[in-house]
Amino acid sequence: MHIEQILKTKGSDVVTARADETIAQAAIRLEANAIGALVIVDNENTPVGIFSERDLARGLNEFGPRLSATPISSLMSGNVVTCEPDDLISDVMATMTERRIRHLPVLKRGKLAGVVSIGDMVKERLNEIETEASAMRAYIAGV
Repeated sequence: MHIEQILKTKGSDVVTARADETIAQAAIRLEANAIGALVIVDNENTPVGIFSERDLARGLNEFGPRLSATPISSLMSGNVVTCEPDDLISDVMATMTERRIRHLPVLKRGKLAGVVSIGDMVKERLNEIETEASAMRAYIAGV
């Protein structure tokens, strides 16, 4: 199964922000969209970072009351790891687990095509397992 299968189900909308926006703006966007991370993009809409709830918590500890006005660039994770629609879910899951990454931008021909989370991966894998189990039960029952 490939990443494109997840994008077909969840869609390809990506909530983004710029590195020079404030943490307050990022927090509002996270809450308004009920998401756990923003993809930080440059002027060409190329991912340059990820800003997550984890970064927000770290920033509160680091910046205290000054956090709201702090630029996203001060806390975002740079060196963005990405995947492509034709990557295998199992391979992407392994990368995310190994690197302790919870959100991964999906690039198609170098352009932002979506974002997947570890939760998306687990949900898709559980659906796959349930489908296999149903097929096996039907086979055993002689249907």
